[in-house]
Amino acid sequence: MFSSFDISTSALVAQRVRLNTISQNIANISTVYDAAGERKPYQPRYVEFQVDTHIQGAGGANGVKVQSVRIDDVAPRLKYEPGNPDANADGYVAYPNIDLTTQFVDALEASRAYEANVGVMDINKDLVKQTLTILA
Repeated sequence: MFSSFDISTSALVAQRVRLNTISQNIANISTVYDAAGERKPYQPRYVEFQVDTHIQGAGGANGVKVQSVRIDDVAPRLKYEPGNPDANADGYVAYPNIDLTTQFVDALEASRAYEANVGVMDINKDLVKQTLTILA
């Protein structure tokens, strides 16, 4: 019964990492310089999940863990801004190629998955409470 808490907890942690990564993508949607100060647009990051066989529940259920946070090597989005000091010789500024709509949908999906796992934990808590009431 307690392994179900572990499975839900692993999912909560994984979705939190996913939400943090999405937040970074949204926060850096206009970042045209890298950490070293060079003119290189931010590259979006995406979380990849993996089955965590160390966390096992009844019926063969497993937990989940973050396999990696992948940096997407996508071409920048060029915008014609000849007066911008960050423009190249042709007048184009290289912005991160991040689709805000996709980021919002991913954030919504991750938050719903997070809420679902909190709900599972609440149900498990009630089951444990009822079991202890019956045994008492």
